[in-house]
Amino acid sequence: MSRAFPARARQPRNVIATIVLLGAVVYFLLPIVWVLFSSTKTTGELFTTPAFSFGSGFFDNIVDLFQYQGGAFAVWLGNSFLYSIVGATLSTIVSAAAGYALALYDFPGKKAIMIGLLAGVLLPTITLAIPQYMLFAQWGLTNTYWAVLIPVSITPFGIYLAFVYAKASVPVELLEAGRVDGSSEFRTFSSIGLPLLLPGLVTIFLLQFIGVWNNFLLPYIMQSDADLAPITVAMYLMLNRGGSEPILYSIAIAGSAVAVIPVVAFVLLLQRFWRLDLISGSIK
Repeated sequence: MSRAFPARARQPRNVIATIVLLGAVVYFLLPIVWVLFSSTKTTGELFTTPAFSFGSGFFDNIVDLFQYQGGAFAVWLGNSFLYSIVGATLSTIVSAAAGYALALYDFPGKKAIMIGLLAGVLLPTITLAIPQYMLFAQWGLTNTYWAVLIPVSITPFGIYLAFVYAKASVPVELLEAGRVDGSSEFRTFSSIGLPLLLPGLVTIFLLQFIGVWNNFLLPYIMQSDADLAPITVAMYLMLNRGGSEPILYSIAIAGSAVAVIPVVAFVLLLQRFWRLDLISGSIK
């Protein structure tokens, strides 16, 4: 009896928590569901039919989307893949090296770097975007792929996640044993540290991929050439032109539906590794 009572007492809390979580799921999924329904409608159906009903223009919208401005959507899609995959890869490498060093090495200025790192995590993105644009303009890097790739390759949040994971999952004794065997610091990092960090690095890569894929402000500020724009900026420009060309509304919504597919695919592909991150860690 003494064990059953606390379980019953927790039941109302569980019900409330479940309701809150279900509400959050509906809130976040509802816009995606609307996009999926709306991508099937012609421009006329978009404003005259119920929001959550199918239309008759899905295939026409997809064809118009990929034929828009001589196939510009494929270029924007390729740009988004380039920024997201290369940016997330560079960010994961930098985060792994920096987080590993901060977690396992003692050196002068470490405390100041950690304070700066935490400050970087808390700073709003807009406060960094303008100074970055000014610097890149002076260096002649605006309107290049590097104008987006360099800023996204160094992220305080990714470095902090790598620091936390390295602190918890890489035993110092294991590294000392490697040094006793004559292993160099780089070899110790690559052969011992990285394998233990791998599940955490998958999480960082996935978060960075989604963050760069959805990034609007940085490429919008850095790129004035439409051929270098990712999907986020291109969709915004298409919707802005929708006032004078209403057909662009249905094309832009179809583009938004297509843009969701890579993110969902990456999450499903890396979900197994991400789950490993939650249940595994170091040698225990």
